[in-house]
Amino acid sequence: MKVGRSLLLGLQLAAGSLLLGEGAYAQVELPITDGVKVSLEYILTLPDKSVADSNVGQEPIVFVQGAHEIVPGLEKALDGMKAGQKRRIEVAAQDAYGPYNNKLRQSVDKEKLPKDVKVGDILQASDNRLVKVLEVNDKKVLIDLNHPLAGKMLTFDVNILKVEKGDATDAPASKTP
Repeated sequence: MKVGRSLLLGLQLAAGSLLLGEGAYAQVELPITDGVKVSLEYILTLPDKSVADSNVGQEPIVFVQGAHEIVPGLEKALDGMKAGQKRRIEVAAQDAYGPYNNKLRQSVDKEKLPKDVKVGDILQASDNRLVKVLEVNDKKVLIDLNHPLAGKMLTFDVNILKVEKGDATDAPASKTP
């Protein structure tokens, strides 16, 4: 009997899903590992508890894990997390933007900079780095080539929004020993 066989097969499938538990056909949540595409929102705070950056309520940051698109300490701490997880992650300066380097403070001729330059200004160097103006006098300007977050412990409050398989072109290059 053809109808009976279909009914029996349907009952077996239903029984199998009961044995496997609810959501037996749901996709397994992918953990963050090298090569996956991650979407997250974050709040970045500094040691003085001030918020340095945040994308909450805006477009999520999207990156490929292992491709070194975010600070190394954060990338390492995200390993194994799954979509829906939230975590506070502290990243030491050496695992973020590095230690503060006094040798990156340089004096330049004032005539090479905009005429209205003043202390606190952030300028863009020819190599696209941002530099901060520390001192201005009649002939010279002291600039700081360090990243603005160099030497600082960073605290990220992250919310993993999505973890998905990356494209073959997204995967980080394999390392040879």
